[in-house]
Amino acid sequence: MPSSAIIHAACFAVGAVVGGGVVSAVSSKKRQIPTSSTSVDTSVARVGVPPIIEIGQSGDAKISNAVAASTLMPPVLKYGHPGPVPDLLVRKAYTAAYDRRLRHPAWTAEHLTLASLGKSPSQPSSGGGSGDRSNSTFTEDESLPTMFRAKLQDYFRSGYDRGHMVPAADAKISQDAMDETFILSNIAPQVGAGFNRHYWAYLEDWCRRLTGSFSDVYVFTIPLYLPRKDADGKSRVTYEVIGSPPNVAVPTHFAKVVLASRPASPSTPDVHEISTGAFVLPNAIIPDEAPLESFVIPVDVVERAAGLTLFSDAIKAHSKHICKSTKCDVVVRRFDDAQKRPEMRRAISAPK
Repeated sequence: MPSSAIIHAACFAVGAVVGGGVVSAVSSKKRQIPTSSTSVDTSVARVGVPPIIEIGQSGDAKISNAVAASTLMPPVLKYGHPGPVPDLLVRKAYTAAYDRRLRHPAWTAEHLTLASLGKSPSQPSSGGGSGDRSNSTFTEDESLPTMFRAKLQDYFRSGYDRGHMVPAADAKISQDAMDETFILSNIAPQVGAGFNRHYWAYLEDWCRRLTGSFSDVYVFTIPLYLPRKDADGKSRVTYEVIGSPPNVAVPTHFAKVVLASRPASPSTPDVHEISTGAFVLPNAIIPDEAPLESFVIPVDVVERAAGLTLFSDAIKAHSKHICKSTKCDVVVRRFDDAQKRPEMRRAISAPK
């Protein structure tokens, strides 16, 4: 499939989810956000987690969501609450919400820094840490109810890779952290050659390289199920299900959403420049020469498609687009050909 067709399909699908409307990109005008400001919340929003419920006349008393649920439970649910239950999984290198119905993460969230990647400021490109993926093995998540777990057998001869939502290379800080990236609750079925082992890996590497120019990088990975228009003119969502019995859903697309922060200047350490961006890739073979910028989608379009709130309105309104703050390009490194030197593919020109 030509790269142009793949890119068109990805853009159409995300637009179709929100009724065909595509929100305009963030203005390239430079904006600075004081981290100490009380009028602008610069923190990264809790993804998919509802706010704490306040009770009492004074408004000071607060109760947890779990307590609120039991307190406000309607009588019809006295024998049990059917859900859906988002299993919040807090790991050493990431946090994730597991989707019991689809049997893969609904989303994963990471906070990348030079330190978390085991690198030093003087040598940002050099790897470090004690994690070694050759010592890690894929395992089922025993913290989840048995009937809702993805099983190792589900992926056997499925034709799909066990695709990391949080890559192992992001968790080199320790062996335990890396091992947690191999738990199946961090895995979704991905096309292997041409995607998981190639272009998707290039995008993961690009996210890590952001730590060379930003002090903090937040990365959200989101499996998506997007519609496409059939011959009859109607839009439908169709996806494969693997396993025996079939129960692990195969996403049609995957999104990487990033928020990168750095001090606006050495003289104003409390004022940070915030940049955000989202990329949606089809779960299909993508040519190496496809420009990364072709997969750019507005953050709020991804939010609507996934049913998530990733960032506050203030963050989205006062941030630069990531491709205006740094180069949106990928390094093509064919891991299946060790003799081939890495080649740089530029998606956009360097910002002036």
